[in-house]
Amino acid sequence: MPDKTILAAAGVDVGTEYVKAVVVAEDGHVLGRAVLPARGYFQACAYEVLAAALDDAQVAEADLSAIGATGFAMNSLPRATLTATEASCHAVGAFHHFGRPMTLVDIGGRDARVIHVDEAGHRVDSCGVRRCATGLGNFLMFAARHLDVSSSRLQELAAAAERGVPVTSYCSVFSASEVLERLRDGAGLEEVARGCMDSIAERIVEIGGFRDPLVACGGVVEYFPSVVEAFQELAGMPVHTVPEPIYTGALGAALKVLAMSPSHDAGALKEQIR
Repeated sequence: MPDKTILAAAGVDVGTEYVKAVVVAEDGHVLGRAVLPARGYFQACAYEVLAAALDDAQVAEADLSAIGATGFAMNSLPRATLTATEASCHAVGAFHHFGRPMTLVDIGGRDARVIHVDEAGHRVDSCGVRRCATGLGNFLMFAARHLDVSSSRLQELAAAAERGVPVTSYCSVFSASEVLERLRDGAGLEEVARGCMDSIAERIVEIGGFRDPLVACGGVVEYFPSVVEAFQELAGMPVHTVPEPIYTGALGAALKVLAMSPSHDAGALKEQIR
């Protein structure tokens, strides 16, 4: 059981598809984590996932020095000490693992963005997909439902296909319509699933601005690695994956709020993460 005197902080990433929480010690070591599907009221989900992460870490909420929040519904956590943008939190979380400048591609349930991270782990700039191309997670859930498979099975189908049938990347609504058309025309489930992964990869490539090293994170990266494979092929350069990519934003939020702590032991972390 963790020493109660250890300074700990938590980060919660309240996304549209999943809600994630991470508890970290003062040295940045992850003590506990949890992820739950988003459903109903975001506030209830945020506190449920925080409680689950605290239970995993064997830390009481009263023992936390602070709570950081990020994500689509970050304001649904009123007890948060700090709220920060998704781009800045993902930059900090990825830098914690790689410790170097990078082009970070965050592929989440709502949208995807390209984030340039500097040598100190700061977000320099970021750019997202076109507005009509958002809803990546919703699109994949739509595809899974119409292929009559679970989301995990959708990934298995895509991985088994040598190539996918064409599915437009221009608009999420058009993409969903084309999934139905491909099924109507008799395309195989594997080819349709792979076509959906290719469609998302094409949307990301359209953003551009890639510089080596290229790193990917986010919920889509966690559950649909075929998207990363397709993206790597289209980008023409290696794509590295953040460990436990779905937790990157929550980890960054925890590290950012930990760096604000007045604790002397957190001093080195403050210099690294701002």
